Amino acid sequence: MSAEESEVRQMNNEVMKQEMREAVEAGERALLSLRAAQNKLNNTKNWGLFDLFGGGMIASFIKHSKLDEAVQCMNQAKVNLHTFQKELKDIYIPMDLNIEVDGFLKFADYFFDGVVADYLVQSKISDARAQVDDAIYRVESLLMDLKERC
Repeated sequence: MSAEESEVRQMNNEVMKQEMREAVEAGERALLSLRAAQNKLNNTKNWGLFDLFGGGMIASFIKHSKLDEAVQCMNQAKVNLHTFQKELKDIYIPMDLNIEVDGFLKFADYFFDGVVADYLVQSKISDARAQVDDAIYRVESLLMDLKERC
C-alpha cells in the first residue's frame, strides 16, 4: 500500500469517526426529548385515569392541557429523531420511528365527555407511551452500539 493510499484510508477513518460522533450527539438529543415526552405522557396518563373514573370537565381540561404538553415534547422528539436518522444514514445505519397522537379523540372527549370517549383517549395515550418507550429502547440500543464503535 502506498503512502498516498494509507493517507486516504486514514482520512476516511477520521471522517467516519466524526460522522459517528455527530450521530451519537444527535441520538443523545433524541433520547432526551423522548424521555421528556415519556414523562409528560405518564403525567397525562394519570390525569386520564382520574378523568376516566369520574373527573368531569375540569379533569378533561387538565388532561388535555397535559396532553398538549406531551404532544409538544413528542413533536420535538420527532424533529430530533429525524436528525438522528439523517446522521445514521451518513454512517449507513437505517432507522425508522414514527410517533403519532390522534387529534380527533381530543374533540370527541370534550364533546361527549363520557366513559367511552375517556377510554379512547386513555387508549391513545397508552399507544403513544408504547411508541415512545419503543423509540427510547431502540435509540438507547443504537447509541450503545455507536459508542462502542467510536
